[in-house]
Amino acid sequence: MAPSQKVLYLSKRFGDFVVEDAPIYKPGPGEILIKVQATSLNPVDWKIQKYGVFIEEFPAILGTDVAGDVEELGEGVKEFKKGDRVFVQGQFVNDRSSFQEYTLALASATARIPPNVSYDEAATLPVVLTAAYIGLYNKNPHGFGLSAPVSEATQGIYGGTPIVVLGGASSVGQIGRDLLQRSIPTTSLSSYLFPVIQLAKLSGFSPIITTASSKHADNLKSLGAKAVFDRDLSASDLAKEIKKLTNEPIKFVYDAVSSKATQETGIELLASGGQLAIVGPVSAEVDEGKSVVAVLGLSRLPHNIELVETLYHDKIAGFLEKGIIKPNKVEVLPNGLAGIRDGLKRMEENKISGSKLVARPQESL
Repeated sequence: MAPSQKVLYLSKRFGDFVVEDAPIYKPGPGEILIKVQATSLNPVDWKIQKYGVFIEEFPAILGTDVAGDVEELGEGVKEFKKGDRVFVQGQFVNDRSSFQEYTLALASATARIPPNVSYDEAATLPVVLTAAYIGLYNKNPHGFGLSAPVSEATQGIYGGTPIVVLGGASSVGQIGRDLLQRSIPTTSLSSYLFPVIQLAKLSGFSPIITTASSKHADNLKSLGAKAVFDRDLSASDLAKEIKKLTNEPIKFVYDAVSSKATQETGIELLASGGQLAIVGPVSAEVDEGKSVVAVLGLSRLPHNIELVETLYHDKIAGFLEKGIIKPNKVEVLPNGLAGIRDGLKRMEENKISGSKLVARPQESL
Protein backbone atom coordinates (compact mmCIF):
# COMPACT_ATOMS: atom_id res chain seq x y z
CA MET A 1 0.00 0.00 0.00
CA ALA A 2 1.35 3.40 -0.98
CA PRO A 3 2.01 5.93 1.81
CA SER A 4 -0.41 8.46 0.31
CA GLN A 5 -3.71 8.51 -1.56
CA LYS A 6 -5.68 10.68 -3.96
CA VAL A 7 -8.59 12.63 -2.46
CA LEU A 8 -11.11 15.09 -3.90
CA TYR A 9 -11.06 18.17 -1.70
CA LEU A 10 -13.63 20.93 -1.58
CA SER A 11 -10.98 23.59 -1.06
CA LYS A 12 -13.06 26.10 0.90
CA ARG A 13 -16.64 27.25 1.40
CA PHE A 14 -18.03 27.93 -2.09
CA GLY A 15 -14.67 26.75 -3.43
CA ASP A 16 -13.57 24.39 -6.19
CA PHE A 17 -13.19 20.62 -6.14
CA VAL A 18 -9.52 19.66 -6.54
CA VAL A 19 -7.75 16.30 -6.59
CA GLU A 20 -4.74 16.25 -4.27
CA ASP A 21 -2.52 13.82 -2.36
CA ALA A 22 -3.22 13.11 1.31
CA PRO A 23 -2.07 10.61 3.96
CA ILE A 24 -3.78 7.24 4.32
CA TYR A 25 -5.55 6.75 7.64
CA LYS A 26 -4.80 4.21 10.35
CA PRO A 27 -7.80 2.31 11.75
CA GLY A 28 -8.38 2.53 15.48
CA PRO A 29 -10.09 -0.01 17.75
CA GLY A 30 -13.24 -1.39 16.19
CA GLU A 31 -12.49 0.27 12.85
CA ILE A 32 -11.53 -0.93 9.39
CA LEU A 33 -9.66 0.82 6.60
CA ILE A 34 -11.51 0.45 3.29
CA LYS A 35 -9.95 0.75 -0.15
CA VAL A 36 -12.76 2.60 -1.92
CA GLN A 37 -13.62 0.96 -5.23
CA ALA A 38 -16.86 2.86 -5.88
CA THR A 39 -18.79 5.81 -4.49
CA SER A 40 -22.06 7.26 -5.68
CA LEU A 41 -22.95 10.94 -5.87
CA ASN A 42 -25.84 12.60 -4.05
CA PRO A 43 -27.38 16.06 -4.55
CA VAL A 44 -26.15 17.07 -1.11
CA ASP A 45 -22.60 17.10 -2.51
CA TRP A 46 -23.18 19.87 -5.04
CA LYS A 47 -25.46 21.76 -2.65
CA ILE A 48 -22.70 21.91 -0.04
CA GLN A 49 -20.42 23.52 -2.62
CA LYS A 50 -23.00 25.91 -4.06
CA TYR A 51 -24.76 27.05 -0.88
CA GLY A 52 -22.00 26.70 1.71
CA VAL A 53 -24.14 24.65 4.09
CA PHE A 54 -23.45 21.90 6.60
CA ILE A 55 -19.65 21.73 6.39
CA GLU A 56 -17.61 23.99 8.69
CA GLU A 57 -14.04 22.73 8.31
CA PHE A 58 -12.06 22.94 5.07
CA PRO A 59 -10.56 21.54 2.96
CA ALA A 60 -13.37 18.99 3.13
CA ILE A 61 -13.82 15.56 1.56
CA LEU A 62 -17.44 14.86 0.65
CA GLY A 63 -19.31 11.69 -0.33
CA THR A 64 -21.06 9.22 1.96
CA ASP A 65 -21.67 6.10 -0.17
CA VAL A 66 -18.73 3.70 0.29
CA ALA A 67 -18.08 0.36 -1.42
CA GLY A 68 -14.71 -1.34 -1.53
CA ASP A 69 -12.28 -3.80 0.04
CA VAL A 70 -11.11 -4.19 3.61
CA GLU A 71 -7.48 -3.09 3.57
CA GLU A 72 -6.55 -3.09 7.26
CA LEU A 73 -8.18 -4.08 10.55
CA GLY A 74 -8.20 -2.09 13.75
CA GLU A 75 -7.78 -3.67 17.17
CA GLY A 76 -10.60 -6.01 18.15
CA VAL A 77 -12.13 -6.48 14.69
CA LYS A 78 -12.75 -10.21 14.21
CA GLU A 79 -15.63 -10.44 11.71
CA PHE A 80 -13.74 -9.12 8.69
CA LYS A 81 -10.42 -9.93 7.03
CA LYS A 82 -8.27 -8.12 4.49
CA GLY A 83 -9.80 -8.38 1.02
CA ASP A 84 -13.43 -8.71 2.13
CA ARG A 85 -15.81 -6.76 -0.11
CA VAL A 86 -17.87 -4.33 1.97
CA PHE A 87 -20.11 -1.27 1.84
CA VAL A 88 -21.09 1.30 4.45
CA GLN A 89 -22.63 4.72 4.85
CA GLY A 90 -19.88 7.28 5.33
CA GLN A 91 -19.94 10.50 7.28
CA PHE A 92 -19.11 14.12 6.46
CA VAL A 93 -15.81 13.84 8.28
CA ASN A 94 -12.68 13.66 6.15
CA ASP A 95 -11.44 10.28 7.38
CA ARG A 96 -14.90 8.67 6.95
CA SER A 97 -16.14 10.13 3.65
CA SER A 98 -15.97 8.53 0.22
CA PHE A 99 -14.51 10.91 -2.37
CA GLN A 100 -11.05 9.42 -1.80
CA GLU A 101 -9.12 6.22 -2.37
CA TYR A 102 -9.19 5.04 1.28
CA THR A 103 -11.56 5.72 4.17
CA LEU A 104 -12.31 4.49 7.69
CA ALA A 105 -15.50 2.85 8.96
CA LEU A 106 -16.79 1.19 12.10
CA ALA A 107 -16.86 -2.58 11.64
CA SER A 108 -20.14 -2.73 13.56
CA ALA A 109 -21.88 -0.59 10.90
CA THR A 110 -20.36 -2.24 7.82
CA ALA A 111 -22.03 -4.73 5.49
CA ARG A 112 -20.58 -7.42 3.25
CA ILE A 113 -21.17 -7.22 -0.49
CA PRO A 114 -22.59 -10.55 -1.69
CA PRO A 115 -21.20 -12.19 -4.85
CA ASN A 116 -24.16 -11.17 -7.02
CA VAL A 117 -23.67 -7.44 -6.36
CA SER A 118 -20.90 -5.30 -7.89
CA TYR A 119 -18.99 -2.53 -6.14
CA ASP A 120 -20.78 0.00 -8.35
CA GLU A 121 -24.20 -1.37 -7.40
CA ALA A 122 -23.38 -1.53 -3.70
CA ALA A 123 -22.24 2.09 -3.77
CA THR A 124 -25.73 3.22 -4.79
CA LEU A 125 -27.29 1.92 -1.58
CA PRO A 126 -26.13 3.35 1.77
CA VAL A 127 -27.59 6.87 1.89
CA VAL A 128 -30.97 5.99 0.40
CA LEU A 129 -31.23 2.63 2.16
CA THR A 130 -30.56 4.16 5.57
CA ALA A 131 -33.13 6.93 5.09
CA ALA A 132 -35.79 4.50 3.87
CA TYR A 133 -35.16 2.07 6.72
CA ILE A 134 -35.16 4.73 9.42
CA GLY A 135 -38.34 6.35 8.08
CA LEU A 136 -40.21 3.08 8.09
CA TYR A 137 -38.87 1.33 11.18
CA ASN A 138 -37.45 3.78 13.69
CA LYS A 139 -39.61 4.68 16.66
CA ASN A 140 -41.67 7.87 16.69
CA PRO A 141 -40.84 10.68 16.32
CA HIS A 142 -37.99 9.52 14.04
CA GLY A 143 -39.97 7.04 11.94
CA PHE A 144 -43.29 5.27 11.56
CA GLY A 145 -42.46 2.87 14.38
CA LEU A 146 -43.15 -0.24 12.31
CA SER A 147 -41.61 -3.62 13.15
CA ALA A 148 -38.41 -4.05 11.12
CA PRO A 149 -38.41 -7.15 8.86
CA VAL A 150 -35.28 -8.65 10.38
CA SER A 151 -36.77 -12.10 10.95
CA GLU A 152 -39.39 -14.36 9.42
CA ALA A 153 -41.65 -13.46 12.31
CA THR A 154 -41.70 -9.77 11.31
CA GLN A 155 -41.65 -10.14 7.53
CA GLY A 156 -44.95 -9.81 5.73
CA ILE A 157 -46.88 -8.79 8.83
CA TYR A 158 -48.50 -5.72 7.25
CA GLY A 159 -50.43 -7.65 4.64
CA GLY A 160 -53.59 -5.84 3.56
CA THR A 161 -52.26 -2.48 4.79
CA PRO A 162 -51.77 0.05 1.98
CA ILE A 163 -48.84 2.47 1.78
CA VAL A 164 -48.35 5.42 -0.58
CA VAL A 165 -44.87 6.51 -1.68
CA LEU A 166 -44.87 9.97 -3.24
CA GLY A 167 -41.97 10.10 -5.64
CA GLY A 168 -41.20 11.60 -8.97
CA ALA A 169 -38.40 9.39 -10.26
CA SER A 170 -36.45 12.49 -11.19
CA SER A 171 -33.02 13.48 -9.95
CA VAL A 172 -34.09 16.67 -8.23
CA GLY A 173 -32.55 16.76 -4.76
CA GLN A 174 -33.16 19.14 -1.95
CA ILE A 175 -31.85 20.29 1.37
CA GLY A 176 -33.75 18.79 4.27
CA ARG A 177 -34.66 19.96 7.72
CA ASP A 178 -32.33 21.62 10.18
CA LEU A 179 -30.19 19.82 12.72
CA LEU A 180 -28.68 22.17 15.29
CA GLN A 181 -29.90 25.02 13.06
CA ARG A 182 -27.84 23.77 10.08
CA SER A 183 -29.24 22.28 6.89
CA ILE A 184 -29.16 18.51 6.62
CA PRO A 185 -29.34 17.56 2.95
CA THR A 186 -31.38 14.77 1.49
CA THR A 187 -30.74 12.61 -1.51
CA SER A 188 -32.25 12.27 -4.96
CA LEU A 189 -35.91 11.52 -5.37
CA SER A 190 -35.48 8.63 -7.77
CA SER A 191 -33.04 6.88 -5.45
CA TYR A 192 -35.32 7.19 -2.42
CA LEU A 193 -38.23 5.47 -4.12
CA PHE A 194 -36.51 2.17 -4.74
CA PRO A 195 -35.58 1.07 -1.20
CA VAL A 196 -38.84 2.35 0.32
CA ILE A 197 -40.88 0.27 -2.12
CA GLN A 198 -38.73 -2.83 -1.66
CA LEU A 199 -38.75 -2.63 2.13
CA ALA A 200 -42.50 -2.05 2.14
CA LYS A 201 -42.88 -5.19 0.02
CA LEU A 202 -40.72 -7.17 2.46
CA SER A 203 -42.96 -5.97 5.29
CA GLY A 204 -46.01 -7.17 3.42
CA PHE A 205 -47.69 -3.84 2.63
CA SER A 206 -50.41 -4.20 0.03
CA PRO A 207 -51.14 -2.41 -2.13
CA ILE A 208 -47.96 -0.35 -2.54
CA ILE A 209 -48.90 2.78 -4.46
CA THR A 210 -46.44 5.30 -5.83
CA THR A 211 -46.26 8.39 -8.03
CA ALA A 212 -43.59 8.89 -10.67
CA SER A 213 -42.88 9.72 -14.26
CA SER A 214 -44.56 7.14 -16.49
CA LYS A 215 -41.23 6.09 -18.02
CA HIS A 216 -40.22 4.56 -14.66
CA ALA A 217 -43.48 2.68 -14.08
CA ASP A 218 -42.30 -0.76 -15.23
CA ASN A 219 -39.18 -0.64 -13.08
CA LEU A 220 -41.09 0.49 -9.99
CA LYS A 221 -43.69 -2.24 -10.48
CA SER A 222 -40.90 -4.82 -10.75
CA LEU A 223 -39.71 -3.74 -7.31
CA GLY A 224 -43.13 -4.17 -5.71
CA ALA A 225 -45.36 -1.24 -6.57
CA LYS A 226 -48.92 -2.31 -7.36
CA ALA A 227 -49.74 0.93 -9.15
CA VAL A 228 -47.68 3.87 -10.42
CA PHE A 229 -49.71 7.03 -10.95
CA ASP A 230 -48.67 10.18 -12.73
CA ARG A 231 -46.73 12.46 -10.41
CA ASP A 232 -48.75 15.46 -11.66
CA LEU A 233 -52.13 14.14 -10.50
CA SER A 234 -53.94 16.39 -8.05
CA ALA A 235 -54.45 15.10 -4.53
CA SER A 236 -58.17 14.62 -5.14
CA ASP A 237 -57.61 12.71 -8.39
CA LEU A 238 -54.93 10.56 -6.77
CA ALA A 239 -57.27 9.78 -3.89
CA LYS A 240 -59.92 8.65 -6.39
CA GLU A 241 -57.45 6.33 -8.10
CA ILE A 242 -56.34 4.88 -4.77
CA LYS A 243 -59.98 4.20 -3.85
CA LYS A 244 -60.18 1.93 -6.90
CA LEU A 245 -57.37 -0.20 -5.44
CA THR A 246 -58.28 -0.38 -1.77
CA ASN A 247 -61.01 0.53 0.66
CA GLU A 248 -58.59 0.43 3.58
CA PRO A 249 -57.68 3.77 5.20
CA ILE A 250 -54.30 5.23 4.24
CA LYS A 251 -52.29 5.30 7.45
CA PHE A 252 -48.79 5.61 5.95
CA VAL A 253 -47.44 7.96 3.28
CA TYR A 254 -43.69 8.25 2.61
CA ASP A 255 -43.01 11.51 0.77
CA ALA A 256 -39.68 11.17 -1.07
CA VAL A 257 -40.10 14.64 -2.59
CA SER A 258 -41.17 16.66 0.45
CA SER A 259 -42.07 19.85 -1.36
CA LYS A 260 -44.93 21.91 0.02
CA ALA A 261 -47.21 20.53 -2.70
CA THR A 262 -46.38 16.86 -2.09
CA GLN A 263 -46.68 17.28 1.67
CA GLU A 264 -50.15 18.77 1.17
CA THR A 265 -51.02 15.80 -1.04
CA GLY A 266 -49.74 13.34 1.54
CA ILE A 267 -51.68 14.96 4.36
CA GLU A 268 -54.86 14.98 2.28
CA LEU A 269 -54.46 11.27 1.46
CA LEU A 270 -54.00 10.26 5.10
CA ALA A 271 -56.82 8.94 7.18
CA SER A 272 -57.23 10.10 10.76
CA GLY A 273 -54.35 8.76 12.83
CA GLY A 274 -52.13 8.45 9.77
CA GLN A 275 -48.47 9.39 9.49
CA LEU A 276 -46.56 11.22 6.75
CA ALA A 277 -42.78 10.66 6.53
CA ILE A 278 -40.84 13.48 4.87
CA VAL A 279 -37.20 14.03 3.96
CA GLY A 280 -37.35 17.83 4.14
CA PRO A 281 -38.65 20.58 6.41
CA VAL A 282 -42.32 20.63 7.32
CA SER A 283 -43.88 23.19 4.99
CA ALA A 284 -47.55 22.21 4.92
CA GLU A 285 -50.25 22.64 7.53
CA VAL A 286 -50.87 19.36 9.33
CA ASP A 287 -54.47 18.41 9.96
CA GLU A 288 -55.56 17.55 13.47
CA GLY A 289 -55.37 13.82 14.07
CA LYS A 290 -52.54 13.34 11.55
CA SER A 291 -48.79 13.51 12.15
CA VAL A 292 -45.57 14.17 10.27
CA VAL A 293 -42.31 12.28 10.79
CA ALA A 294 -39.16 14.15 9.67
CA VAL A 295 -36.60 11.54 8.63
CA LEU A 296 -32.89 12.15 9.23
CA GLY A 297 -31.00 9.37 7.50
CA LEU A 298 -27.72 9.85 9.33
CA SER A 299 -26.38 6.54 10.55
CA ARG A 300 -24.53 7.80 13.64
CA LEU A 301 -27.32 9.78 15.25
CA PRO A 302 -27.85 8.14 18.65
CA HIS A 303 -31.45 7.15 17.92
CA ASN A 304 -30.41 5.53 14.61
CA ILE A 305 -27.30 3.56 15.60
CA GLU A 306 -28.80 0.28 16.83
CA LEU A 307 -31.29 0.05 13.96
CA VAL A 308 -28.67 0.84 11.30
CA GLU A 309 -26.00 -1.46 12.72
CA THR A 310 -28.40 -4.40 12.80
CA LEU A 311 -29.39 -3.76 9.19
CA TYR A 312 -25.85 -3.40 7.83
CA HIS A 313 -23.84 -5.74 9.98
CA ASP A 314 -26.35 -8.59 10.16
CA LYS A 315 -29.09 -8.41 7.52
CA ILE A 316 -28.61 -6.46 4.31
CA ALA A 317 -26.09 -8.81 2.67
CA GLY A 318 -28.62 -11.64 2.87
CA PHE A 319 -31.41 -9.45 1.50
CA LEU A 320 -29.19 -8.53 -1.46
CA GLU A 321 -28.02 -12.06 -2.13
CA LYS A 322 -31.62 -13.32 -2.20
CA GLY A 323 -32.74 -10.45 -4.45
CA ILE A 324 -35.11 -9.11 -1.81
CA ILE A 325 -33.39 -5.73 -2.09
CA LYS A 326 -32.03 -4.68 -5.49
CA PRO A 327 -29.55 -1.83 -6.02
CA ASN A 328 -30.26 1.21 -8.15
CA LYS A 329 -29.36 1.50 -11.80
CA VAL A 330 -25.82 2.77 -12.29
CA GLU A 331 -24.00 5.15 -14.60
CA VAL A 332 -20.22 4.99 -14.09
CA LEU A 333 -18.33 8.25 -14.48
CA PRO A 334 -14.94 8.35 -16.22
CA ASN A 335 -11.63 9.62 -14.76
CA GLY A 336 -12.00 8.47 -11.18
CA LEU A 337 -12.26 11.25 -8.60
CA ALA A 338 -11.80 13.96 -11.24
CA GLY A 339 -15.00 12.80 -12.95
CA ILE A 340 -17.07 13.66 -9.89
CA ARG A 341 -16.96 17.37 -10.74
CA ASP A 342 -18.79 16.92 -14.05
CA GLY A 343 -21.20 14.45 -12.45
CA LEU A 344 -22.21 16.93 -9.77
CA LYS A 345 -22.71 19.61 -12.40
CA ARG A 346 -25.07 17.32 -14.31
CA MET A 347 -27.01 16.65 -11.12
CA GLU A 348 -27.29 20.37 -10.41
CA GLU A 349 -28.64 20.89 -13.93
CA ASN A 350 -31.24 18.15 -13.36
CA LYS A 351 -29.89 15.95 -16.14
CA ILE A 352 -30.04 12.64 -14.25
CA SER A 353 -33.16 10.50 -13.96
CA GLY A 354 -33.72 6.97 -12.76
CA SER A 355 -30.07 6.09 -12.06
CA LYS A 356 -27.23 6.96 -9.71
CA LEU A 357 -23.88 8.33 -10.80
CA VAL A 358 -20.92 6.31 -9.53
CA ALA A 359 -17.22 7.17 -9.51
CA ARG A 360 -14.32 4.76 -9.08
CA PRO A 361 -11.64 6.44 -6.96
CA GLN A 362 -8.97 3.84 -7.82
CA GLU A 363 -9.12 4.98 -11.46
CA SER A 364 -7.88 8.46 -10.52
CA LEU A 365 -4.79 9.63 -12.40
